[in-house]
Amino acid sequence: MNDNYHVFTDGRLERHNDTIRLVTEDGEKKYLPIENAEALFLHGQIDYNTRLVSFLNDVGVAIHVFGWNDYYAGSIMPERGQTSGQTLVEQVRAYDDSTRRCAIARRFIEGSIHNMRANVKYYDGRDHDFGAVIDRLEAQAESLSAEMDTNELMGIEATARKAYYSIFDDVLPDGFVFGGRQYNPPDNEVNSLISFGNSLVYANVVSAIRATALDPAVSFLHEPGERRYSLALDIADLFKPLLADRIIFRVVNRNQLQLDDFESDLNGCLLDENGRKTFSKAFEESLDQTVDHPRLNRKVSYQYLLRVEVYKLKKHLLTGEEYVPFKRWW
Repeated sequence: MNDNYHVFTDGRLERHNDTIRLVTEDGEKKYLPIENAEALFLHGQIDYNTRLVSFLNDVGVAIHVFGWNDYYAGSIMPERGQTSGQTLVEQVRAYDDSTRRCAIARRFIEGSIHNMRANVKYYDGRDHDFGAVIDRLEAQAESLSAEMDTNELMGIEATARKAYYSIFDDVLPDGFVFGGRQYNPPDNEVNSLISFGNSLVYANVVSAIRATALDPAVSFLHEPGERRYSLALDIADLFKPLLADRIIFRVVNRNQLQLDDFESDLNGCLLDENGRKTFSKAFEESLDQTVDHPRLNRKVSYQYLLRVEVYKLKKHLLTGEEYVPFKRWW
């Protein structure tokens, strides 16, 4: 699997022969081995031109841009690895058929709740008693029915996520107070970590979708809208508990991130540059982590699992084969 590269240093990103380099504001030149890259994540104040964008398109590398407050701002995607009119037609047909759309959406909710519950079960018994939360999550999963529309399904997911978030203050050490989900902007350190982690999951799912002929703007659980890849929102919900939240628990409880790695002002609370570097490094290490896949009979990385998930959905749309969402099995 190709690598992601995160650029935090301010400067100018430019093509240099058959690779790219970052020229920092003080004139230092840093070269990136683009031949092994899947995507570039730009976190600093970075200039680039159309020559660079054209080159990255030729080599199939995406650019994911994060704004001044490190919110995900958008992506510059290379030409799709695959193009299929048949796939797009079937994807739109499934969206347009309320029964098919809701069936797929329900699968996303099933997988999301399962993976939230897996996190809770991991910490249950490790100096915690989360039995009541596990029961609430199981009750929400059991309440899913074929008669529900997408609004009702989103309500189930929201109730489940509220129960899930109730463990955060117990799992995290003193000083990191959650108190409930707040964003735009995040109001404390924990919300800042959740927002940043979720953005990284989302951007990586966008890259995974690009490798297929699926359209990232045609979704099933989240309503398609302007200026967002809503299918990536659908699929990202499956992986946020294991790729974002578990990293949050790990880096904070191991003191890899501390309270002085955040900046607070009237506009909210955000990770500083050192904090973003630390979290991004832990995130990339998790993407590279491998697990034994029971169906493929080999070890696969989390990054590969993202792509497998997209292909499973594509196969369902084209062949009608049952779509079984990613559920943590180990």
